[in-house]
Amino acid sequence: MRVSFRVLLLALSAAIVCSATTHGARAQQAPAVQTEPRAELAADYSYLRSNAPPGGCGCFNLNGGSVTFAWRLKPSFALVGDFGIAHAGSITPAGYDLTLSTYTAGLRYRTRLGHSSLHPYGQVLVGVAHSSGALVDGDSPAVSNAGAAFAAKVGGGLDLKVSRRFTLRLIEADYLATTFDNGTNNHQNNLRLSAGVALRF
Repeated sequence: MRVSFRVLLLALSAAIVCSATTHGARAQQAPAVQTEPRAELAADYSYLRSNAPPGGCGCFNLNGGSVTFAWRLKPSFALVGDFGIAHAGSITPAGYDLTLSTYTAGLRYRTRLGHSSLHPYGQVLVGVAHSSGALVDGDSPAVSNAGAAFAAKVGGGLDLKVSRRFTLRLIEADYLATTFDNGTNNHQNNLRLSAGVALRF
């Protein structure tokens, strides 16, 4: 009886040790699951082509930058907030300058080109725009809504994924519409081109 009990105890111990060893080996072999980062913070250089002065084209260039925060809702969709600021000096013969700031938010759709590291995206954002400078205060005193006018951005871009957390924003092109009072049509058409870097976390 004692011999049978010892044999049973020995067999049970061997089974437990074997099971623990097999489980440990499987745990070591199973690859760690890495989830895609949900948040993204980007910093870009921005170039704007604007036609703020009414009448004809009246086109001029602004230079500045933007900061964008994106939160992934689904694999292809993200909620986006964008703050941009750009400045131009000596727009008119009198030397008037202009600073344009935009605060917009909306949705972004991102896709992937097969197994490529290139990620194109499109986005639609709406918000407010703020203008300041001598062009607003001196040349166009009728701009009563310089502090806050409607703004909308429609466009897209192309990102290059360098690593899981680092991305190069190769290009972003947006049509930016603003509705500052100008005494003519109270509408401005702007083209914004941007490039920069993005961190995902």
